Amino acid sequence: MGSKDKYSVLLPTYNEKDNLPIIVWLLVKAFTESGHDFEIIVIDDGSPDGTLDVAKQLQTIYGDEKIVLRPREKKLGLGTAYIHGIKHATGNFVVIMDADLSHHPKFIQEFILKQKEEDCDLVSGTRYSGSGGVFGWDLKRKIISRGANYVTQVLLRPGASDLTGSFRLYKKEVLEKLVQSCKSKGYVFQMEMIIRARQFGYTIGEVPISFVDRVYGESKLGGNEIYQFAKGLVYLFATT
Repeated sequence: MGSKDKYSVLLPTYNEKDNLPIIVWLLVKAFTESGHDFEIIVIDDGSPDGTLDVAKQLQTIYGDEKIVLRPREKKLGLGTAYIHGIKHATGNFVVIMDADLSHHPKFIQEFILKQKEEDCDLVSGTRYSGSGGVFGWDLKRKIISRGANYVTQVLLRPGASDLTGSFRLYKKEVLEKLVQSCKSKGYVFQMEMIIRARQFGYTIGEVPISFVDRVYGESKLGGNEIYQFAKGLVYLFATT
């Protein structure tokens, strides 16, 4: 089953030394159980907390075919991290996810099944349909997230229920094309990826996921993020 397919997991990291060993262990476990060929590409952006040293130890444990280290000197943003990671990916499918344990690798098998069933160009994990959900968020954050998603649905009609999520499976060439066509940064980047996918006529599958807020470390949604989101929404509305 799926013997010729290989899945490259891109893990951009910044100060994730506590989370990285756990997420890698869960990824290895999930792929070993499902029998799919995989590699985990860790793209660390010069974390001052020693994340890269932890990644090197993990590479020693699991081998350099499974754990591929592609560090960068400083924080350069998500879009460029994906471009950097894709260059080194040997799989024909690419999984993008957060390294902070908010995304559980157990859902990847469901992404793969969905992709095979419908030959989707991309599969997106959704917190907003079926059995999906969010855990560890206060009411304010849930309202902001739902509100942002709702406004986006109304303005952009994207054909997907969760736009700002960052747990997805892409055909490699689809991700390459999308990343190159996206201009947004930060929070809006994931959203633009879905909007552009619809513009290019790519097929989007969805799998309900449960999302757990960061286990260790600081959460990254502040007032500036909300402002960037609003600005990005206007940009996308104007260019679609």
